[in-house]
Amino acid sequence: MRRTQVFGPACGQLPQGDAPGSLNAMGPQPVATAASTTPLLSTLVTAVKAAGLVDTLNSASNVTVFAPYNGAFDPVQKQLGADKFNALLNNQQALGALLRYHVSATRYDATSLVAAGKTSELTGGDLTVGGTSDAPTVTDGQGNTAKILCGNIPT
Repeated sequence: MRRTQVFGPACGQLPQGDAPGSLNAMGPQPVATAASTTPLLSTLVTAVKAAGLVDTLNSASNVTVFAPYNGAFDPVQKQLGADKFNALLNNQQALGALLRYHVSATRYDATSLVAAGKTSELTGGDLTVGGTSDAPTVTDGQGNTAKILCGNIPT
């Protein structure tokens, strides 16, 4: 997959060239392994490991993972408090269920994601897609909206 097919304002923050976590380095790896090389996703990777989902994600094909970057966890930790947040990270079943909300069983690029208007999560819920193919957003069933900071990362 060519670098020009990725989109979003944070793509430039990824390591460049063949460095670990770069687009070139992630491309031939399965999704969880690729995420583990990206410093911006270290909290997510910790959660995926704690939930026992590494093999599940690595063996999945044609999926889209809406991977929250480290800063996305800050409001959750603030809302729950440090003790409840850490308890969640130590509850494999609850954490796994929560993380499945971030995976769609359909592989999308920016254009097809926006055209779909909605995508189903592995948990059965739906994400509503808005914005444009240059700046898509996803909104969950509770009305929380997130911008896609760097999408269509090949793995």
